[in-house]
Amino acid sequence: MESAAKAKTISKFLGRNYKVMASVGHIKDLPKSKLGVDVDNGFTPQYITIRGKGELLKDIREESDKASQVLLATDPDREGEAIAWHLSNTINLPEQAPCRIEFNEITRDAVRQALKSPRPVDMDRVNAQQARRVLDRLVGYTLSPLLWAKVKKGLSAGRVQSVAVRLICEREREIQEFQPAEYWTIDGQFRFAPKVFTARLVARNKDKVEINNQETARRIVAELEKQEFLVSRVEKKQKKRNPVPPFITSTLQQEAYKKLGFTSKRTMRVAQELYEGLNVGPEGTVGLVTYIRTDSTRVSSEAQAEALAFIADKFGQPYVPGKPNVYKSRKSAQDAHEAIRPTSVARTPDSIKTFLGRDQYRLYKLIWERFVASQMSAAVYDTVTLEITGGEYTFRTTSSSLEFPGYLSVYQDNTDEEERKDELPNLRQGQKLDVVGFSSEQHFTQPPPRYTEASLVKMLEERNIGRPSTYAPIIDTILRRGYVERKNKQFVPTELGFIVVDLLKEHFPEIMDVEFTANMEENLDRIEEGELNWQDTVREFYTPFSANLEKAKQQIEKVEIKPEEAGKDCPQSGRPMVIRTGRFGKFLACSGFPDCRYTESLNEEVGVKCPQCGEQIIALRTKKGRRFYGCKGYPVCDFRSWNLPSEKKCPRCETVMVRKSGKGKEYLVCTNSQCRYREEEARL
Repeated sequence: MESAAKAKTISKFLGRNYKVMASVGHIKDLPKSKLGVDVDNGFTPQYITIRGKGELLKDIREESDKASQVLLATDPDREGEAIAWHLSNTINLPEQAPCRIEFNEITRDAVRQALKSPRPVDMDRVNAQQARRVLDRLVGYTLSPLLWAKVKKGLSAGRVQSVAVRLICEREREIQEFQPAEYWTIDGQFRFAPKVFTARLVARNKDKVEINNQETARRIVAELEKQEFLVSRVEKKQKKRNPVPPFITSTLQQEAYKKLGFTSKRTMRVAQELYEGLNVGPEGTVGLVTYIRTDSTRVSSEAQAEALAFIADKFGQPYVPGKPNVYKSRKSAQDAHEAIRPTSVARTPDSIKTFLGRDQYRLYKLIWERFVASQMSAAVYDTVTLEITGGEYTFRTTSSSLEFPGYLSVYQDNTDEEERKDELPNLRQGQKLDVVGFSSEQHFTQPPPRYTEASLVKMLEERNIGRPSTYAPIIDTILRRGYVERKNKQFVPTELGFIVVDLLKEHFPEIMDVEFTANMEENLDRIEEGELNWQDTVREFYTPFSANLEKAKQQIEKVEIKPEEAGKDCPQSGRPMVIRTGRFGKFLACSGFPDCRYTESLNEEVGVKCPQCGEQIIALRTKKGRRFYGCKGYPVCDFRSWNLPSEKKCPRCETVMVRKSGKGKEYLVCTNSQCRYREEEARL
């Protein structure tokens, strides 16, 4: 196995005739101290044993010598196949030995079934992994020193991470260059006794109405006030809202971010724990979800049958679809594994809640509900659309009410709300309406939003950049390198990010080209399928890349990034203080470094006064880099909060309220655990 947790789980399934050991991830890799790729000899990787793994490998060899058969059950993906290949070479297994087994879930039945069908190591999968590793090493170990020399020490460039930073920078430039356009809307309030309802002006002489200024809006309102209004169209129909597919890696990361506030890194860590197995009481240790790195929405017929039987028993036959729901995966999906689902729907979240940590329970509940909902009937809405005409003007309004909840009984997806509570009166075409009045409102077009973690993962998937296993490491890397910052849960590029992106775009257009990166992912897939030779693929990339690298070394001039001045002098040397960035965020340092090494924390005021003493609240960071908020008057005032506090006190108990967000909304929440009053503040 790869992990000790999985090895422990599987040992309990197999009994005393088996010895289960863990490699604890890769056992061999390219050396960190040099390129480790023989470019002149077919790009041969020069693997070495990873430091600290020597004793473990010795134990594995000793145990394999005692065994009648060795089975390699590393993860069912390219990385797992490569680890199996390195292990088979280490213990000298014959090249075509049927030693490789794989399973999509860590349950007793799945493991025992896998034992019946061992196969040789799949060298096409191994070569796809080698190609990715070599490509990333060639880019990282040649571009990074260039950035160190020309921009700043400690930087890195990557075949995929640099494209992700480019997307964020381009979005920021769109926002900076955006010119808001004014537009107006006009609503009419109509009465059909005793009900009053609102409709929006949508057309004039059947053409879409566009109102660009207040003068036009006033003129139209004046014209409307002279008209008589009749119901010109009534359309009543039922609308189905189909369930969403079960999770794949990217959608799990997106929904966990939106619903639970989990970063991609946190989501994958907790999901790995659920996959590897947890002790759930009398049942013992068992894997709770299927393999978590997948791009397929496919579900096994056995799991689907179990889900349908559960739904019929729990909710009733109307909630079971006429024929089982089948979802199409994206064209670029490898479809190697099932969707992410619970290993058994009978293991409901509440039935095992006491055995799970808080994060484990919340993520398992999300996966369980999404899967069960994906197998249920569609929700049905009764909708009514009214069109109201007066002269040459047409107003429209729509009402929708939930007739049958279907899958919504289990899972609320984050689409726009379908149901409108304000029911429309029962009207017929040709009926006259009384006018209560008209109101106009000014609006401005909005720039595209900055990427959040969820929307960036969605964009990477849509553009075919990277693979399910790479999204979380990409985001983690670009944050750690200081190319982007996370502000209000949105990614904002730094000056350093802009500089590096512009430099790489100019001198290495192919690496920074989104389409080129996506095509390279497709080539890696074709290597896995045996259609392409991995060394030819690497050579095709490296030949022009190395030529561009030599030119860049000569053409790129040293870029000087001047640190931002802090507006105060160093108390030790008297020189100006500047703002610098370290591993835990920004801090103040003397501009005379290294002669003067004085530093102090950066008191970043957030524009809110302390609810306890009235001093300014500042943003701070823990030693691990987690952001929190505290009073500038510390230690006289000891106010601290993980969430941004509000100056507004709870109307119920007068306790401090803090800002929280979820489902596209921002809330003020009382910090008193006995109260927990919450009010919506604004749309994000």
